[in-house]
Amino acid sequence: MMTTYKKIMKTGESMKKRFQFRIVTISLAFLCLLSFSSCQTEKKVTVIKLGHCLTIVHPVHKAMVFMAQQVAEKSDGKMRIDIYPAQQLGTEREMVELLQIGSLGITKVSASVIEGFVPAFKVFTIPYLFRDDIHRFKVEEGPIGRDLLVRGEKYWLRGLCYYDAGSRSFYTKDKPILTPDDLKGIKIRTMESTTAIKMIQVMGGSATPIAWGELYTSLQQGIVDGAENNPPSFQLSKHYEVCKYYSIDEHTSVPDVLLISTVVWNKLTPEEQKILQEAADASAKLQKELWKVATQEALAEVEKAGVKISYPDKKAFVKIVQPIYDEYAAQPELGEIMRAIQEVE
Repeated sequence: MMTTYKKIMKTGESMKKRFQFRIVTISLAFLCLLSFSSCQTEKKVTVIKLGHCLTIVHPVHKAMVFMAQQVAEKSDGKMRIDIYPAQQLGTEREMVELLQIGSLGITKVSASVIEGFVPAFKVFTIPYLFRDDIHRFKVEEGPIGRDLLVRGEKYWLRGLCYYDAGSRSFYTKDKPILTPDDLKGIKIRTMESTTAIKMIQVMGGSATPIAWGELYTSLQQGIVDGAENNPPSFQLSKHYEVCKYYSIDEHTSVPDVLLISTVVWNKLTPEEQKILQEAADASAKLQKELWKVATQEALAEVEKAGVKISYPDKKAFVKIVQPIYDEYAAQPELGEIMRAIQEVE
C-alpha cells in the first residue's frame, strides 16, 4: 500500500487520483474496523461495542456508563460494554449502518435519523404532535413506544429504550426566530430526516442537512445561518459561541433511541438479553433525571454567555406546519399511530 502511495507521489498524478487513493485508504481502514466483532467472547466475557456522537459530559453518555456498570454487575463480570463516544466510530447514520451488518453492537441515534431506516419513526418528527412532556413519556413508555422499538427488527435494528432529548428549538447567528416569517431566506441545519427538512421548508426556511460533528464549523463559515436543537446540545456543543439567539418554540420533541444490532442481540443468551434490557431501562430512568438538571443548567449557561433567549408565540408555528400533519395523518401506517397517540390520556 505504501509502495502504491510512493508511486503516486513520484509520478505527480492529478488531484483526482490522489483523492481516489484517499478514498481507498479510508475504505481499507473502515474494513479493518468491520473485521472486529461487535459482540465477541474474551475468555468467556461477552463484549459489546457501543458507539455514539456525543461528548462524555452529555447526560446520555452518563446514562450509558451507568448501563455498562449495571450490565457488568448483574452478569458478575461475564458481560462488558465498551463505549466509544464523540463520533469515534462514525456519524449517526454510519453507525446505524454498522449495526445492520453486525459490526457494531449498540448506538444512540435520534428518532429523526431512524425514520430513514424504519418509516414508522417519522411519527416522532411530526411538529407539535405531543401535548406536553407527560403525554410524550406515556406514549414512549407505553404500548405504542414499545411496539415502535421492535418495528425495526426486519431492518436488523432493535430498540432497547428511549432517552429524553427534550424539545428542539431554533438558534441563529444574526436575528431571533420569533415567527415563521423570520425563517425566510435563512439556512437552517437539519438532521438527515425528510420530515425535519420538510418542516423547515414549510416554515419558509432553507433546510441544509449537515452531520452534527461538522455543524460548529459550518456555522462559523456561514454555510448555515442557524440550527435547531435542545438546550443541553446547544450548550455542550458550544454552538452558543457562534449563535447568540435562541428562540424556544419547541417545534418537535424527538427522543433519542438506544439501538442494538439484531445480529448481536440474537447471539446473546436469553439471560444476557434480560440483563441488557433491564440495564437499558434503568439507564433511561436515570437519564431523564440527568436531563432535567442539564436543561436548566444549559439555559443558565448560554444566557450568561450573552445568548438572548426568546419565547415566541407557538400558534403561528403550529398553524403553518398543519399541512405536514394532514399529509401524514392520511397515510395508513402513520395515521394509525398518530390517532393512537392522540387517544393516550
